[in-house]
This record gives sequence, C-alpha cells and structure tokens, in this order.
Amino acid sequence: MQKGKSSIEFETPPVVTSFASVAGKKEGEGPLGPVIDVVEQDEMFGMDTWEQAESAMQKQAADLALEKGQVRRQEIRYLFAGDLLGQLIATSFGTVDMEIPLFGLYGACSTMAEALCLGAMTVHGGYGDRILAVSSSHFATAEKQFRFPLAYGNQRPFSATWTVTGAGAVVVSDGKKYARDGIARITGVTPGRIVDFGSRDSMNMGAAMAPAAYHTIRQNFEDFGIDEKHYDKIITGDLGEVGSKILLDMMKQAGNDLSGVHMDCGMEIYEKEAQDTHAGGSGCGCAAVTLCALILPRVRSGEWKRVLYLPTGALLSTVSFNEGQSIPGICHGIVFETCS
Repeated sequence: MQKGKSSIEFETPPVVTSFASVAGKKEGEGPLGPVIDVVEQDEMFGMDTWEQAESAMQKQAADLALEKGQVRRQEIRYLFAGDLLGQLIATSFGTVDMEIPLFGLYGACSTMAEALCLGAMTVHGGYGDRILAVSSSHFATAEKQFRFPLAYGNQRPFSATWTVTGAGAVVVSDGKKYARDGIARITGVTPGRIVDFGSRDSMNMGAAMAPAAYHTIRQNFEDFGIDEKHYDKIITGDLGEVGSKILLDMMKQAGNDLSGVHMDCGMEIYEKEAQDTHAGGSGCGCAAVTLCALILPRVRSGEWKRVLYLPTGALLSTVSFNEGQSIPGICHGIVFETCS
C-alpha cells in the first residue's frame, strides 16, 4: 500500500457514505449557498458565546451527516475532528454528547484532510468499520483568537482572507462492507510535511501555505508516477487569490501547468466583489464546507471522476507570531474517485 516517499494507495478503497455541511448567513449568500445543507441565519446558533456557537454548528453538521446516511452514533467507531481554537474547545464541547471515541486534530485549515487521511487509514486497516471526520471554523472565534476583537474595526489588507463560518462532516466506511452505499472512493492519500519559506505576514496566509501545497502536489505526482492530467480537478483548501497565483507560478516553473485543472475552495465559497472578502475564504470550515457542498456531489454524479483534494494550513499561533517567528504551512492530499 505504500507508494513512493509519502503516499498510500488503498487496495480496497474506503468509501464516503454520507456527508453534510452547515454554514453561516454570509456563506449562504455566496455561490455555494444553494447547495449547503443548512444555512443558519443566527451566527450565534442560539448560544451565548461565539465559541459555543461553533461547537453547536459542528455538532449539527455531525448529526446531519449521520442522519443523511441513516447511521446510528453507535455504528461510528472513531471520531476524527478539529478546529482552530486553543485546546480544540469547539470540538471538545461540541462532540462530548456524541459519546464516540475522539481523536482531536489540529492541522490549522488543513484539518479536514488530516481527519480524512487518518480515518481512511483506520478503516482500511480494519480498526473500525465506520469513522466520522469533522472540522469547523467561525469568523468571530478566529478573529477573536488570532487577530482583533470585532468591535475594534481594524482595516484588512487585500491579501487577507475571510474566515468561513462553517462545518463539514463526512462518514467514511469500509469499502467491502459498504460498497453499495458508496458516494465516492478514497483511493489514496499523500500526507504533507511542514514547509516554511519564512513568511511573516499574518494577513497573507496564502503566501505562507502555497509552498506546502506545491510540495504535496509534487510529492503526489512523484509517488504515483502521474501528472496534472491524471485528475479532473486539483483543489486546494484556502490559498485564496494570492496563494493560488503563487502556487500556479511555482508549479509552472516545475513543468506542471495547473491552470486548466486547479480550483481553490477559498475562491469558490464567496463572491469576491459582492461580498468584500478580499483574497477569498479561509479557516477549517472553508475546505470542509466546499467538500461537502460542491466537491463530493460532483464526484458522486460522475462529473468529476478523479479529484485531488488538498486542504492547506498555516501553522501559527498568537504566541509564535508575536515572538517574531515565521508562519510554516502544511497540506495533505486526498484522492477521491467516483464509485460509478
């Protein structure tokens, strides 16, 4: 099953059997609004704090994924989940009532891919028939933790992205036992490594993450002996307008022209001019919502037969940034293929 330096090719691919997306009002007003499962008009989600709101949103996405797949909580062996907050408080408080063994994950905005990588490996290894992968972010909780209180009203440069208020949940099941229920197959993964090009601009996450996306894509090509023509789409998580341009330039210099196949979740979830999000969307919820609202439905329909899904993460904290350290990036790759 090991392929090349970093990748895994599954002999009996695990299958996605259900998925769900929940998002806030702003996301519902964007291009993906009509295909997001639940658009919540109250961004407090009926709770008293922003953090509680994100927990409620994450649990809603998880419960909805189970409901859509007619899966009982007791059938889920493990939960792989994470968010952007310190000590993963959105996840720990959001999933406690589910009573499912939890692996709490932090890969910044790449967390959905990390959850899917580990979940698919767990299922294929026989350690669980079904797992649930979940990730979330909330605009207000992220701004509060990483930047400024909302009331401060600070100005954002055009390179900045807008943290998505959203959550996605995916049920991954054993490919033998649940083949008939398969929506998409996970045929391979390319876990990424930390890549640090020395970026220090916290308002330009795309520049910090693009080198990691470049490395993971190139590693995927090398490990599987393929190139960009192998995929219908190569989809990064939240590089935004700035990071996407950097990635395409880097890939072109390496001899790979992605201009015809590349798509970025952060550029799909908002309407740039109408919604004033500058470089696009970001956050754990960005790639998760786009996966569940746009990518998996198109793989299921056969419109996209093979997709390389690459959520990207900027590994910074307020502590490291304020101490003058750089912003490393990471990116994990998941290969989705149609079941038809």
